[in-house]
Amino acid sequence: MNERAPRSPKREGRIHGTEVVLEPLDNARLARVCGPLDGHLRQIEAHLGIEIRNRGNRFRLIGAEGAVDAAGRILRGLYAQSDMNPIGSDRIHRVLESADRDEWEPPRADGHRPGLGHPFAPRGAHQTAYLKAIRDHDLSFGVGPAGTGKTYLAVAQGASTLERGECERLVLVRPAVEAGERLGFLPGDLAQKVDPYLKPIYDALYEFLGFEKVIRYLDRALIEIAPLAYMRGRTLNRSYILLDEAQNTTIEQMKMFLTRIGFGSKAVVTGDLTQIDLPHPERSGLRHALGILNGIPGIGMVAFDSGDVMRHPLVKRIVRAYEEAQGALGT
Repeated sequence: MNERAPRSPKREGRIHGTEVVLEPLDNARLARVCGPLDGHLRQIEAHLGIEIRNRGNRFRLIGAEGAVDAAGRILRGLYAQSDMNPIGSDRIHRVLESADRDEWEPPRADGHRPGLGHPFAPRGAHQTAYLKAIRDHDLSFGVGPAGTGKTYLAVAQGASTLERGECERLVLVRPAVEAGERLGFLPGDLAQKVDPYLKPIYDALYEFLGFEKVIRYLDRALIEIAPLAYMRGRTLNRSYILLDEAQNTTIEQMKMFLTRIGFGSKAVVTGDLTQIDLPHPERSGLRHALGILNGIPGIGMVAFDSGDVMRHPLVKRIVRAYEEAQGALGT
């Protein structure tokens, strides 16, 4: 391959070179780890400030010692699981972000797999605390910017809870509030009119349970996906209930939802206080609930920040820019 000058090491330390051999040799698995046109290797190089030269299953890593050691662990971990799970640039990004915080461990073969979809596991201290809060409390709040895994992990935990028989049904709820735009007249019955608001929840369910199982569970009412207005007057026993986009509930709606929790049920509330679409943001039910319920036994609260964003690297920079702008304005 063409020789290139080593990149400037991102991590401090003396220049170091080591060889990593990924075994057993499997060209298909190597291709998945390296990515199209070695794109995954280039992504690791750019993030860690190292150089990766490879021939077959032998990888020469050159750079600061700490960065080289991290790259070796990442390559071995990805290769160990490359025959089970797809590898995309988003997964490489999440692994690198966790490695920056010294929290990354190679994926386990016994990772959670609620149904036909992908395994899930927390990435970072806040996601770990979030799943623990859901397991340990009857009511949990996950609050923070987009891309931190609030809804993703809550749906995954709900699907896993349902599959293990620890609840009788999964109830996933969203307020039907337009995000600063007018959708106008929509055809169909009420359920069809609110479907666009609930699509992110459907997408997460399809990933974890598979399309056919989700459809079957919906037909049998084991999974219910509904707008918040459908919750009035109900009491939900032995259910796992998720209220997503809760920043767009009013104080009255939040009180109504929280008082729907019945015996043997577990509720999770997620939201982002920087994306309130209500006419009067100060009346957000999520903001109000966080203030008055903090410290009550049986309620868990986890706050995410821009460092937890697991989407495209640009999303993290955008979130931080908005946080800094809001801080400068005192909002």
